[in-house]
Amino acid sequence: MSTASAAPRTGSVLADLLPASRTRDIALVVGGAALTGLAAQIAVPVPGSPVPVTGQTFAALLVGAGLGAGRGFLSLALYALVGMAGMPWFANGTSGAGGASFGYVLGMLLASTVVGALARRGADRSVWRTAGTMVLGSAVVYAVGVPYLALSTGMSLSAAVAAGLTPFLLGDALKAALAMGLLPSAWKLLGRRG
Repeated sequence: MSTASAAPRTGSVLADLLPASRTRDIALVVGGAALTGLAAQIAVPVPGSPVPVTGQTFAALLVGAGLGAGRGFLSLALYALVGMAGMPWFANGTSGAGGASFGYVLGMLLASTVVGALARRGADRSVWRTAGTMVLGSAVVYAVGVPYLALSTGMSLSAAVAAGLTPFLLGDALKAALAMGLLPSAWKLLGRRG
């Protein structure tokens, strides 16, 4: 009898280590949306910006990494659609489309998908690859969120960068550092038990 455990294979994400079923996938998608909604309630106002620092970006990137591109996309799409329908789970308990920070929600949907696709290729299994994945995911959020902020508020693009990107870089670095510890550690732990 072999005592070696099978290491998780590249091409899988953390959620794939659970027994496969439609019920599992539905629960993961709903759970990912709920996690993002809960994390959005951790909101700190930024002076001079209509966009607060929240935990939702971190949650959206973790959802993508943990669930993969397809389920990550569905989770964030559910989060966005339910919030647009009136569920008060966007930042600061808001809901609806069209607010100054709604572009970030759309960016998170895309970022979750990108991060999930990279995670399926093993980009969440080492510290430095996870760092690169989180930085890219954050860049995708800003690539959608900052122009949306400029358009929705009438700010110039440079003013939108100053209000909607620059104040968040330190927090994003901290979130990336946290992910750099969490994701590779989870793979290591599960790989030993696998």
